[in-house]
Amino acid sequence: MSSNGAQFLNPAILDSVDALAFQTRQPYPWINPQHFIRDERYGELLATVPPLEQFRAFFGKQRKHGQGSHDRYVLDYERGMQLSPQWRDFVEELCSDYYRDFVCKLLDVAHVRFRFHWHFTPNGGEVSPHCDSKGKIGSQIFYLNTEDDWQLGWGGETVILDDKGRIEADNAPAFEDFDAEYPADTRDNRSLIFGRQGNSWHGVRRINCPENHFRKVFIVVFEEHRPMRMVAKQARRLVTGKQLVTDKERLMY
Repeated sequence: MSSNGAQFLNPAILDSVDALAFQTRQPYPWINPQHFIRDERYGELLATVPPLEQFRAFFGKQRKHGQGSHDRYVLDYERGMQLSPQWRDFVEELCSDYYRDFVCKLLDVAHVRFRFHWHFTPNGGEVSPHCDSKGKIGSQIFYLNTEDDWQLGWGGETVILDDKGRIEADNAPAFEDFDAEYPADTRDNRSLIFGRQGNSWHGVRRINCPENHFRKVFIVVFEEHRPMRMVAKQARRLVTGKQLVTDKERLMY
């Protein structure tokens, strides 16, 4: 896989990922690599993260199946938005064939599209155990905290949860209901990549950090792209008078 002159992504790390080992990992595919971004460029991204003023508050939203609200501040990426040159160039590199081919190989799919967003989570926020919607085939979470601004005791780890196949996705289990858990390392240029399956339970326990500190992540959502299926879907929308392109689809790249 050619790096095609990657400026932010670290070819040594991408090329070292074993797709078969990833696909066969239990309880579902996941890896927690470090230095996925070149260290010097990672520092530039940390220094130019979008300010909180650009985010929208997302609190107290009831989730399906009775799961608890995932309270946080959210910023969706859209081309042309106010953004530092470093972040603009990083996202464009994630849209490149190099990264796209890496994800396709990892998930064993022919085509993939991406959505991007930032989440800032304050004290008291948590992500209740859940499985992602069927529209997603995976995600990569880039953690944007370091030992300089985040203490391990404050929490914030994404926890991979193993239910041994016991719990249907349309439930609202607690962390204590699972047989095993695998917390991801989150500081200092770590990321978490996982593939969605029927049992891809994960969550983040309640955060306990001082005011004005935030668990900061940048998330790439993977959605399988089937062009002919999209054409058929848009034809049905045209007949029924529905919006041809949804807001979510408009933010896919």
